[in-house]
Amino acid sequence: MPELDVKHIGQYMDISAVRTDVKFSEVDDMIRIIRENHCICAAPMPWAAKYTIEALKDMPEIVVTGVVGFPAGAETTFIKVATAKELISLGCKELDMVMNVSAMLSGQYEYVENDIRAVVDAAGDVPVKTILEVGYLTDDQIRRASEIVVKAGAVFVKTGTGWGPRPTTVQDIRLIKETIGDSAYIKAAGGVHSLAVMQEMAAAGCNRFGIGVRTAEKIIEEAKNC
Repeated sequence: MPELDVKHIGQYMDISAVRTDVKFSEVDDMIRIIRENHCICAAPMPWAAKYTIEALKDMPEIVVTGVVGFPAGAETTFIKVATAKELISLGCKELDMVMNVSAMLSGQYEYVENDIRAVVDAAGDVPVKTILEVGYLTDDQIRRASEIVVKAGAVFVKTGTGWGPRPTTVQDIRLIKETIGDSAYIKAAGGVHSLAVMQEMAAAGCNRFGIGVRTAEKIIEEAKNC
């Protein structure tokens, strides 16, 4: 994998403000960081999606992603599809959906695949990133889930929401990359707390990084000082 271009670090970063305790001021912080650093993507909470899209409408190169099924992925497929359609109607250009982790842990692989495919089909040309929540999965389950995501048609395998029991590791990225090769992109999220970690993950095969608004400025500052 090519090295990160640290002078344009924003081109690898999806900045998010999706934690339960995020205040609207942090949504404004997310928008400011993205505008100042030309980050590739904004990921607000669903209720802040329209506001974020409006705030960034003069920068069409920036994608606003809609989040579906946060954080457990346990909604019915009907609800996930409805959420996806609503977010797209608001103007979201990507979707980050959480796999049904409970179904995955229960070995209900056909359900998991059909759930993802329904959202992918509803999204049409809008790329879907499917979140595994690797912190709850064994290595074998990570491999199986990655295969399911690719089979269901998602464009990205994403590691986590940032709400799981452990952070994403470089080994998680290696494991996913070994499993899917170049059949989908990889997005790391949850535990990406430094530029050094981003660089290691990029070398292991990661293409995009989900960074919380509270961590983003720290990493951007590190990159500026390189």
